[in-house]
Amino acid sequence: MTTAPGGGGEAKRKKRRRRRPKGPTPPNSNESTAPQIKRGVKKTPAKRVYAKRVDEVSAGGLVIDTTGTMGLLIGRRDLKDQTRERLLWSLPKGHIEEGETPEQAAIREVQEETGIESEIARELGVIDFWFMAGGNRIHKTVHHYLFKEIGGQLAPQITEVDDVGWFPLSEIIDLLAYPDEKKLLAKSGELKI
Repeated sequence: MTTAPGGGGEAKRKKRRRRRPKGPTPPNSNESTAPQIKRGVKKTPAKRVYAKRVDEVSAGGLVIDTTGTMGLLIGRRDLKDQTRERLLWSLPKGHIEEGETPEQAAIREVQEETGIESEIARELGVIDFWFMAGGNRIHKTVHHYLFKEIGGQLAPQITEVDDVGWFPLSEIIDLLAYPDEKKLLAKSGELKI
């Protein structure tokens, strides 16, 4: 007895697909120019690369001189200024070291960056902001205080500060380069100790 074709008596043949030539399709061809989807191949989604979050906490503030009329600012060169002459004025501040309180760090950082010894008169407030650096998302929190000068000699910290100076309190807010510091001092009320 003979089995009918496809009835199971003969080995199944695999369907052969016609291979398409690689490269661009000739313009007079009837084939579509749309990209072809390969069947059976799972496309893995591209991995998202997230920047690492780093939390930093600093402390510093505004020192008022012994006359009660001048405030102390630090100046750093503006890296976006091609002439390298423009200074960005800001409040002295720096990282809180392990075991330090924000108040201790603020007093230490002011002295390191400016040469001026001071004591805290009152708290001004806290600023927090985000920025990118070294491929990381930095969340920075800065504790600010109002200080009174008690000694020392004005001198910029060589590795971190390009200039330091005393300025009339009435000009401090206008001189500050960073909007958050301007806003903090503006809402702090009278800058007297």
